[in-house]
Amino acid sequence: MSALVCRVTVLAGLLLALTACDDGPQFDAAEPGEALAGGSTSVFKRDHNAFSLPSANLPPMRRLDFAVGNSFFRNPWVIAPSTTIARDGLGPLFNTNACQNCHIKDGRGHPPGPDARSAASMLVRLSLPAGIEHAAILERLGVLPEPVYGAQLQDMAIPGVAPEGRVRVEYSLQEVEFADGSRVELRQPHLQIDQLGYGPLHPDTQFSARIAPPMIGLGLLEAIPEAAILANADPDDRNGDGISGRANRVWDDALERTVLGRFGWKAGQPTLNQQNAHAFAHDMGLTSSLVTRDNCSDSQSACRQAPHGGDPEVSDSVLASVLFYSRNLAVPARADVDSPAVLQGKNLFHQAGCAACHTPTFTTAADAAEPELANQLIRPYSDLLLHDMGPGLADQRSEFLATGREWRTPPLWGIGLTEQVNGHTQFLHDGRARNLLEAILWHGGEAEAARQQVLTFTAEERSALLAFLNSL
Repeated sequence: MSALVCRVTVLAGLLLALTACDDGPQFDAAEPGEALAGGSTSVFKRDHNAFSLPSANLPPMRRLDFAVGNSFFRNPWVIAPSTTIARDGLGPLFNTNACQNCHIKDGRGHPPGPDARSAASMLVRLSLPAGIEHAAILERLGVLPEPVYGAQLQDMAIPGVAPEGRVRVEYSLQEVEFADGSRVELRQPHLQIDQLGYGPLHPDTQFSARIAPPMIGLGLLEAIPEAAILANADPDDRNGDGISGRANRVWDDALERTVLGRFGWKAGQPTLNQQNAHAFAHDMGLTSSLVTRDNCSDSQSACRQAPHGGDPEVSDSVLASVLFYSRNLAVPARADVDSPAVLQGKNLFHQAGCAACHTPTFTTAADAAEPELANQLIRPYSDLLLHDMGPGLADQRSEFLATGREWRTPPLWGIGLTEQVNGHTQFLHDGRARNLLEAILWHGGEAEAARQQVLTFTAEERSALLAFLNSL
């Protein structure tokens, strides 16, 4: 324990491991229940299938519903007309033919390699700069789509329809030096789009590459009360700590009004059902009762004339099954929470100020959409708010209230299992970081002070910080 004067907190007869000291929290042991990142929904498998398991407290009969949703999430959709009427209507323009192809093993996507046929688990969002005259479009869509290619580039298509383009990423390198003289190379991505199928893009087109995020714990994030999220917002930085998290306000297709956004890299979607419906529409060209139009623009005649798989192509029952599945993908329990290196890294995480955005804990609402998700003390390490991450990570593309420099704090739970589940360690919204240390060093803006702290860490301290992150 630190030699500084500390205050030990006693709650309900339990001596907590957290002590409040003059230099911030100090952790000498794991907190009660800390290993259960998803509360009683947590699962204890930490292998290549760790992200694909149902909530641990899901009853056997409801596990059957989970399996049905899994089948629609995992199995490919096919071109219409087909005898497989429950899964036909793919395209005509699309990025992939199955949800699992982007969310690989329900985990994290990655940018395309140099010989990749398609971008696969990375997509590219498109838009134009918007003015006050576009207010009605921005209220509902959050962006002003490119007039021919829309709000997302589709790099695959059914036979007889031209794909919209080919996506490649090239990198340049830049070096960062630690106080002890150690150096790390960061790679700066440069997006390349060629083989355009429908003429040149508008000269003012804005681009944003996005890899697919992990699917774990999404139902728990949806169950966090709105008031609890907004309690951490400080848009004017009134407390002067340099952190000014903001809530995104986005259009809810079902309610037909603006609500809190909490899903996606810029918190551009309000609910899991809407997130899923938009993914079906934009990633696979599949309509639903929530998104009734496919992704063919008026300029893409062959796309508009192609056969479809019914109206809608994703039935309400299929959409509900995928919703149940995505709500109940469990968070793996943490490992080594009592390890001295992990505890040291946890102290350094707080000392650097990382927890100011990566909020450790929330308690889900009593009226959660699924009873298994209610009243859970969870540890997502995210505040679900927007933060200015500086010019290095900026995509210069607004989305509803999110500016071109703002991103939603991504949850960290499960991050240490990325390599085991997905076979890589490529992080951040476009996968530019090849490991967690690179991801930290890309932080800027509101996180610049935390980055500067990390740059002063010794090799031992950096190793402890990474041990903590990999325990999540």
